Amino acid sequence: MRRSAPTPLSRTGGGDKEHAISVAGATVLADPAGALYWPDEELLVVADLHLEKGSTFATRGALLPPYDTATTLARLARLVDRYAPLVVIALGDSFHDSQGPLRMSKSDRAALTKQQRGRDWIWIAGNHDADLPDGIGGHCAEVLALGPLTFRHQPSPDPRDGEVAGHLHPLARVAQRGHAVRRRCFAGNGRRLIMPAFGAYAGGLNVRDRAIFGLFGTLDFTAYMLGARRLFAIGADRCLPD
Repeated sequence: MRRSAPTPLSRTGGGDKEHAISVAGATVLADPAGALYWPDEELLVVADLHLEKGSTFATRGALLPPYDTATTLARLARLVDRYAPLVVIALGDSFHDSQGPLRMSKSDRAALTKQQRGRDWIWIAGNHDADLPDGIGGHCAEVLALGPLTFRHQPSPDPRDGEVAGHLHPLARVAQRGHAVRRRCFAGNGRRLIMPAFGAYAGGLNVRDRAIFGLFGTLDFTAYMLGARRLFAIGADRCLPD
């Protein structure tokens, strides 16, 4: 059976095409950059920045170009400028290891400080950065509950209405014009939402992997695939396995 093309999502504002997603009754906007904006709370969410991943690998003798932190922060700055949120939540694994903030360059630290100025900034603890050092600005928390939504790094193994989590770096793989396209994505079913990784060097896990689809019980959920300037809504059962 021939697979139909993914459906581009409707424009809701700004220069790119966002999409309104309902999570436990709360309406949030999924941005094609891989961030989530909650207009009612003026709150911006990003997951898995993995800042200083390049320098982490360098300490182990595996050299990567040392530009991941600057690239990721520049992408985040554009979103902060666009939405002007009152609150930013970094949803865990913001640094590739807990000592990452100590290795940041002065210019990268200044860029982060500028983005934090005038707003609440909350670092959710991740498995890579459970114990962040002092002096990086903002506040640290294990979990944050706000209205119907609960923000945490690792998804709960049992169904949790209103849970917004990261950790798994979901991506979707689809057939497009005779070849396979593989992109980061949001994964959600109206009850819970898994965020894509935002970091420049972050990898990904196919939504057909049991670690992801098992959270929803079946393949009856949607992958919101990131495009250059739009999102594409694809049923998980239409996505290709790796």
